[in-house]
Amino acid sequence: MLSNKWLLRIVISLIILITEHLRDRVDEMKYIVVLGDGMADYPVKELSGKTPLQAAHKPNMDLLASRGEIGLVKTIPDSLPPGSDVANLAVLGYDPAIYYTGRSPLEAASIGIQMNDSDVAFRTNLVTLSDAGEYSQRIMLDHSSDEITTAEAGQLIDAINDCFSNDFLTFYKGVSYRHCLIWKDGGLGLDLTPPHDILGEGIGAYLPKGRDAGIILDMMQGSVSILENHPVNQSRVKRGLKPANSIWIWGQGKKPALPSFKEKYGLDGAVISAVDLIKGLGLSAGLDTIDVEGATGNIHTNYKGKARAALEALKRGKDFVFIHIEAPDECGHRYEIDNKVRSIELIDELVVGTLVDSLEEYGDYRLLILPDHPTPLSLRTHTRDPVPYIFYRKSRARQGIARSYDEYTALNGEGFFETGPDLMAYFLK
Repeated sequence: MLSNKWLLRIVISLIILITEHLRDRVDEMKYIVVLGDGMADYPVKELSGKTPLQAAHKPNMDLLASRGEIGLVKTIPDSLPPGSDVANLAVLGYDPAIYYTGRSPLEAASIGIQMNDSDVAFRTNLVTLSDAGEYSQRIMLDHSSDEITTAEAGQLIDAINDCFSNDFLTFYKGVSYRHCLIWKDGGLGLDLTPPHDILGEGIGAYLPKGRDAGIILDMMQGSVSILENHPVNQSRVKRGLKPANSIWIWGQGKKPALPSFKEKYGLDGAVISAVDLIKGLGLSAGLDTIDVEGATGNIHTNYKGKARAALEALKRGKDFVFIHIEAPDECGHRYEIDNKVRSIELIDELVVGTLVDSLEEYGDYRLLILPDHPTPLSLRTHTRDPVPYIFYRKSRARQGIARSYDEYTALNGEGFFETGPDLMAYFLK
């Protein structure tokens, strides 16, 4: 018979082996976030009183909800506006009350602009205004100028920069209608309104206010004479497209200083998105950004390509991947009911479905699915309502309480998180 001494050694050896095995399993854990921007909504009359999430055919999300956890998370602090910048910062695990410095600096980081600490960045949209009357009497028709192409927009921003740039002001080209103005040694004492918040409204009440507002307003007003007769816009009008007949400046902020995601959570990760805001957020957090051919900021994006890029990143050793899909948000702003429903169905089929099918090869993984904020079709802008999430872990799949994933099953779900960072910490713990 074995002595007690040898038995003790055997037990200790087994404990060490089990501990090492468990440590290896933890190290192998993969974490994936699928964020459908603006996916949450209110009941829509044209959808028989259902929300787009309720109306959409989304078998993959519904199955994960039924086998995982569903609940609500408040992504927008009461003290901050309900923007995608604030919400995505929160979902990624950073408290906006501490780290938020404005939207445009994150986009500037994605564009590759090297900001000084005293610089102020501004988002510059190419918008479509009604063409009658004085500038202040015009109406905001489209915050995206019919989602103008990047090539066309580049020519227009070049013309704007040629006219207005000086030792302190410089315009930089971005993607589609989204561009950037850097004001050297600029100030933050301005009241500026996002154009997507005032679709269909007169712009007079929303023109720049505060210190140095006159400089911003002069450029916005002056841009009309530059843009309306530009060959790019003349061509767009002939093709039945909306002209980008004004710039709209907003979203000001200074250079952000985020601790790296790896420093904060101990994971090496990547961000996959078609929009500069999310790319810049990822870069500011020390995450890799992965470009996907055919990825856009609208419904016509490469959904499956994003999922495949995430899987490739995991195979290359990444622990964490954040997949952002802009389409539902754009459809909400544009009041495209059928397209918003369809965008959710495409996310379910081509993103979530592709991920779940391929992640089976991993011993364990965690998947978090959620919007950043609602973009109700009835309002055509963002709100601060809590949003529904699914938290699925393969090794702990079970029969949950939810049969579908939507705003109302989440309201009666198992979890409620007061902040995005609380949910991220729970997801990663």
